[in-house]
Amino acid sequence: MSAMDSHVYGVSSKLFLTLLFLSLSISYAALPQNPVSKSSSTTQINSNSVLVALLDSHYTELAELVEKALLLQTLEEAVGKHNITIFAPRNEALERELDPEFKRFLLEPGNLKSLQTLLMFHIVPKRIVSKDWPTESSPSFRHPTLSNHHVHLKTHGNRLIDSAEIVRPDDVVRPDGLIHGIERLLIPRSVQEDFNRRRNLRSISAVLPEGAPEVDPRTHRLKKPAAPVPAGAPPVLPIYDALAPGPSLAPAPAPGPGGPHGHFNGMKQVKDFIHTLLHYGGYNEMADILVNLTSLATEMGRLVSEGYVLTVLAPNDEAMAKLTTDQLSEPGAPEQIIYYHIIPEYQTEESMYNAVRRFGKVRYDTLRLPHKVVAQEADGSVKFGQGDGSAYLFDPDIYTDGRISVQGIDGVLFPPEEETKIEKKTGPLIKVVSKPRRGKLLEVACRMLGAVGQESHFSTCQ
Repeated sequence: MSAMDSHVYGVSSKLFLTLLFLSLSISYAALPQNPVSKSSSTTQINSNSVLVALLDSHYTELAELVEKALLLQTLEEAVGKHNITIFAPRNEALERELDPEFKRFLLEPGNLKSLQTLLMFHIVPKRIVSKDWPTESSPSFRHPTLSNHHVHLKTHGNRLIDSAEIVRPDDVVRPDGLIHGIERLLIPRSVQEDFNRRRNLRSISAVLPEGAPEVDPRTHRLKKPAAPVPAGAPPVLPIYDALAPGPSLAPAPAPGPGGPHGHFNGMKQVKDFIHTLLHYGGYNEMADILVNLTSLATEMGRLVSEGYVLTVLAPNDEAMAKLTTDQLSEPGAPEQIIYYHIIPEYQTEESMYNAVRRFGKVRYDTLRLPHKVVAQEADGSVKFGQGDGSAYLFDPDIYTDGRISVQGIDGVLFPPEEETKIEKKTGPLIKVVSKPRRGKLLEVACRMLGAVGQESHFSTCQ
């Protein structure tokens, strides 16, 4: 009886374990296969976020730099993980008080990493309100930033972050973070070292010109510099060795740019400079015309592949917005406008400025033959065109790779002949009424009537 009970109990226990395993399997299968992590679920940014407040605040210069540095997605992820505190410099500190050379260094496309490091140095992944600030008697607080650097919060009469004063504490407060206004920009040591390295004269000094290395036609090796031969000594080589080698020993010609092994990939370089325009910001209309409205990007790629060099004077979006419908509606008008902004030379901001400083006015050829664009010095910069249709070199050296140079200007240029035509078309119409001419007989009659005071009754005598 006990063995039977144990058999029955054993079967029931096995059945119980089996049912338990099946229930666990069904419950696991019912769970979602791709669970959403906490970080991804909390990265939804709403209208009450501190990032939206930054874009809509009066710290517009900082918000514009954040967009140019492509940091919005990084900051959204940081907000999703924890609260953040943004130390925002005043607009005046970024517009007028910042070194222009340092600002140009930050906005160059090749220095995007330095710009990102600089901006993330102003963001602490922690909520720090005014009441959390250390007092004068307490030591300074050290906090890590998103750039893996540290900032020090202290109080010496005024609240300070490193050496910058907090001028607007708790200026913007949101559930996921807050913004403190500071008097000036904070520059981490690594960015300052990068800037000094670029500005160092030793790194940008010109290379001394040297002749191309010579190859020995007999051994096909580089010739070593010959030892100096004293005056009057016999020649080192016999006359036979000094003769030019025959055709069989001559080196093969190098492949040309347009050959099957061409070295220049023009299409890649054109794509690179168009991407640079888009990342730089403010030149979307120019990039849109090159890619979507015309086939100029393909034509420029072919020219560069054949070995040509080009300088593109790129009007910014504000200048392109001033174009009228009449100027763009004629067939081929966009192409003709862009052709006039392409110079078949490689010019940088420095070379053009040196040219106008030396020669006063310089006339550059354009791809819109036979029209030329005139450049001259004005206000310490280069001005293109004349009169109301002129444009200044606004953003120098946006893209320079040795074959394509892109210079940003603040206006759209037109040939002088077209400017006069446009002025004639749009000028006000003046109606000229010619006065009827009187003959000699009528002149005598009017004088007689005037003698008796009756000339006012005749309109022809008035």
